[in-house]
Amino acid sequence: MVKITSHGVFLKEGKYPEEKCGVPAEEARKGTIAYSILTAHNTSGSDRELKLRFDAMASHDITYVGIIQTARASGLEKFPIPYVLTNCHNSLCAVGGTINEDDHLFGLSAAKKYGGIYVPAHQAVIHSYMREEMAACGRMILGSDSHTRYGALGTMAVGEGGPELVKQLLCRTYDIPMPEIIAVNLVGAPRPGVGPHDVAIALIGAVFSSGFVKNKVLEFVGEGVASLPIEFRNGIDVMTTETTCLSSIWVTDSETEKYYMLHNRPDDFRELRPADIAYYDGMVTIDLSAVEPMIALPFHPGNAVTIDELRRNPREVLDSFGLNFDSKIDAQGRLHVDQGVIAGCAGGIYDNLVAANDILSGGSIGNGDFSLSVYPASQPVLTQLMKTGIAAELLNAGVILRTAFCGPCFGAGDVPGNGCLSIRHSTRNFPNREGSKPGNGQQAYVALMDARSIAATAANGGILTPATDLKINYSRPDYLFDDSAYRSRVYHGFGKADPAVALRFGPHIADWAEMPPLGETILMKVCSYITDSVTTTDELIPSGETSSYRSNPLKLAEFALSRKDPDYVGRAKAAVALPPEAPVAARVAALTGKTELPQIGSVIYARKPGDGSAREQAASCQRVLGGSANIALEYATKRYRSNLINWGMIPFVSAEEPSFEVGDYLLIPGIRQAILDKAETVSGYVIRPDGSETGITLQIPPMTDDERRIILDGCLINYYRAENSGR
Repeated sequence: MVKITSHGVFLKEGKYPEEKCGVPAEEARKGTIAYSILTAHNTSGSDRELKLRFDAMASHDITYVGIIQTARASGLEKFPIPYVLTNCHNSLCAVGGTINEDDHLFGLSAAKKYGGIYVPAHQAVIHSYMREEMAACGRMILGSDSHTRYGALGTMAVGEGGPELVKQLLCRTYDIPMPEIIAVNLVGAPRPGVGPHDVAIALIGAVFSSGFVKNKVLEFVGEGVASLPIEFRNGIDVMTTETTCLSSIWVTDSETEKYYMLHNRPDDFRELRPADIAYYDGMVTIDLSAVEPMIALPFHPGNAVTIDELRRNPREVLDSFGLNFDSKIDAQGRLHVDQGVIAGCAGGIYDNLVAANDILSGGSIGNGDFSLSVYPASQPVLTQLMKTGIAAELLNAGVILRTAFCGPCFGAGDVPGNGCLSIRHSTRNFPNREGSKPGNGQQAYVALMDARSIAATAANGGILTPATDLKINYSRPDYLFDDSAYRSRVYHGFGKADPAVALRFGPHIADWAEMPPLGETILMKVCSYITDSVTTTDELIPSGETSSYRSNPLKLAEFALSRKDPDYVGRAKAAVALPPEAPVAARVAALTGKTELPQIGSVIYARKPGDGSAREQAASCQRVLGGSANIALEYATKRYRSNLINWGMIPFVSAEEPSFEVGDYLLIPGIRQAILDKAETVSGYVIRPDGSETGITLQIPPMTDDERRIILDGCLINYYRAENSGR
């Protein structure tokens, strides 16, 4: 199904040659699509160290307030590129009274003041709107959502934390080394009943745990691409985020051109293909004809098995992932599911919903425990479902038809009952991301599946069923894009900034707290020590109802690590509010030769933090509580490490599991000078509450000059203030 080639490969005329091509690898690397797009957007003059400027950006309503507030504090005058503000996360306005709608009103006023594009609630999920209206072949888009991926439409897109968008708003650059490029060679064609989520889950399962594509660009090539409709490609592409890759790009063809024609943007198409000889740093080959209906078991999209394998040996397979669903396995060994959801940028695509209706047409999901909700990804998709009668057929089958909303992807819609198993064509199934609250004794489970097998399970009364079990005549009705809803409701303000417009603040929208520059020496209290193999951003700052508080940094910080380490917030506050124990203070004085204490902060350790969401708040919440650094064996994603740096926190790396504990202190003398000197390691001390001490050595991975300056200044806001004042 999936084969990994871990060494460099040449593709000649789009095919994998058995012999070398006689062209140096470094020269042939320039023949990739990714290289050509990256260098076209690079301003550094070097193809090794890139400084990228994007063509457009996008944020949703749990990120854009913080981004605009940060940019505003740093000197923002107007949006220099098209910036789309969508309202697809806190759309329901169901938490905290007026606070969600206050954010929306702030967003509209910001679009008018600074010249933005504002998409009101229920119009579209962020990535559907960007596909429909903003993607273009050869373009680059930056989004403050980790699933910012439009590669199937010829657009290289990157999901990042908010501070990276702030840099673009202030006409600065996105700075990265030239990434490695991995060919994803598609061969064959998928069988009926196999959908994009099946291919995506198979891919994620093959590459995630090894980190093979981490922070690299995936370039989809091969004869199998032509067998995939464009929305099938979009459905695979958006899930590449879960491989931990940096971005993605696909060859474009007549199918891509048709998409742009349908969306009234024919000039945004151009053919993208590798050169006759192109070199890649590795390759993933996917035989589409061998892909089976897949399921990603709780609690990660990489927990991939075939549905047939799970059906044959349910207890054995579930036990291998530490799951016990005995109560859901009947006497015949069949696994029963409680809920189905098809939603968002991955699931709510028109083709998925048509295929689900083909399976359910004329039938019923029944009146038992099993329920099924469908969220079309945009108003144009819903409009077409209504015009074709598909919406009515889904409703008649017992399906709940909802509006364009990302809630099921982050715990704000269709929260399952306690102990229930939900199967979802959505992006993630991390612990508690479906909305359960373990602190209240709740636990629910999400497994990811394709819309087709979800519909097959629904047709079978909630008994887990792959779509390939059913003989279905899948229809392919023409899609007609009708943007009337957008023309009626979307505010298009790019190029029309009006400085006279006042920003509209609600009572919960707060400015960022002042953050101090890095001291000469730091004393950090260890406030959390996490030994899980991977720590997600959802565990660092939960999603769900907490998303409603993202416009108030101090209020949101109260939820930091609340589901992973409930005592963290209290410890972090005490670390900066209370003096260290007397034996600690005495030992610090002896080691530094000074009676006054150095700068005091807090630190967390996690083996591999930052998988998943791009949310900057995973770092900023630690920072506003007094966080000085993270220590890790490695960082799960580039974007989380960037978030730490942009909020003035040092991303230390330890070569081995450290010996300190929660409650210990770390004293790092001369840290400011070490950052200035571009030191690769620093030495310090672990000081225990009784005053005893041992040495510690930490690594400081390479940073750009700007990144070092941001850490020295204390955060990105301070950095820009200093730049604007001439330092």
